[in-house]
Amino acid sequence: MDPQRIAEIDSQHIWHPYAPIGETNRVVLSACGTTLTLGDGSTVLDAMSSWWAAAHGHNHPRLVAAATRQLESMSHVMFGGLTHEPAARLTENLLELTDWQLPRVFYADSGSVSVEVAIKMALQFARGQGHPERTRLLTWRHGYHGDTFAAMSACDPDTGMHSLWDGVVAKQQFAPAPPPRGATPAERETYLAEFASHITAETAAVIIEPVVQGAGGMRFHDHELVTGIRALCDEYGLVMIADEIATGFGRTGDLFTSFAADAVPDIMCVGKALTGGMMTLAATLAKEHIAQGLEPAAVMHGPTFMANPLATAAAAEATQLIREGAWKEQVPRVEDELKTGLRSLAEHQKVADVRVLGAIGVVELHEPAHMAAATTAALREGVWIRPFGKLLYIMPPFISTKAEVATMCRGLRAAVDAA
Repeated sequence: MDPQRIAEIDSQHIWHPYAPIGETNRVVLSACGTTLTLGDGSTVLDAMSSWWAAAHGHNHPRLVAAATRQLESMSHVMFGGLTHEPAARLTENLLELTDWQLPRVFYADSGSVSVEVAIKMALQFARGQGHPERTRLLTWRHGYHGDTFAAMSACDPDTGMHSLWDGVVAKQQFAPAPPPRGATPAERETYLAEFASHITAETAAVIIEPVVQGAGGMRFHDHELVTGIRALCDEYGLVMIADEIATGFGRTGDLFTSFAADAVPDIMCVGKALTGGMMTLAATLAKEHIAQGLEPAAVMHGPTFMANPLATAAAAEATQLIREGAWKEQVPRVEDELKTGLRSLAEHQKVADVRVLGAIGVVELHEPAHMAAATTAALREGVWIRPFGKLLYIMPPFISTKAEVATMCRGLRAAVDAA
């Protein structure tokens, strides 16, 4: 099908995220490494890692080989009453990566669904501990955990993307947003005391994005706050859920941010880079006492494509890449290059803040960006970005070269000028 026909069908019939039918979407013909080939034959750098997922670059030969091998034997089989090698290999990798501290694993189709599963686990655990009154989650403002209904309820109800559903989704408990990275010990102590004041007899669990809040504002906070949240959960007997869907597998410079904060959660959600961007898959990992304390004993969830062999085969290879550790050199290098490339934007009259952590570069504007203008300006520099609100940001694949990161930073500057 030629690109023009693809675009016609798309504009007339297909919804895209948070967009009405009819908006212009650029056709992608292929992807390889850091590069997307568009319908007009031009190539651009995928500065988003396609929403954080393609951490090792597109079409990685080892991931392609793993998926191809799996296709030759079995692309799918139900997980009810059956199991298979790819799921076992992936599980073994996840257990090794988490030092066997989260030994129970539930596979889901997407990050949002993994959060749904985590919430069910926490509520079933509360029942199992004789606390049926504990039915609510406590979190902080500016969080984002997904677009399904339970996950939406834990997103910021005012500044997030789900205010339309006020009165429909469950009412959760919200503390103020955490202070930004670099807060003083006194500021962190004051904040944690404020957070604790929101705990009630109805609180079953605390759910947070540790160290980096993603789509709720691309905000960074100190590891010590995550350590403090872990201590509060221990003090009050609450389940701690770490949503590491965006932060896991090295993106921030830590393998897992909660582990780096010495705050191993009771339940952890992972996704996005889990398959290296090959296909959708997520996992919810839990400590042994959570698994033993559920009421009923089974996790009350069962996706049709749970632990899909094709997805778990790709994820097993992607997590093997993580275990081999190239990211430990790649991510700090990218971080340094982002700091160099974006530093001058801090003086731009349109810019309120520039922040970098790991392979994450964020430029926050004083006013909301004009998405079409910003995107087009970046494309002229050979860079694909996807702004939202006041935020222009890039998430380079870990394999990005110095020259590619520099080009991405130029694209971001062009987007700021046009925004």
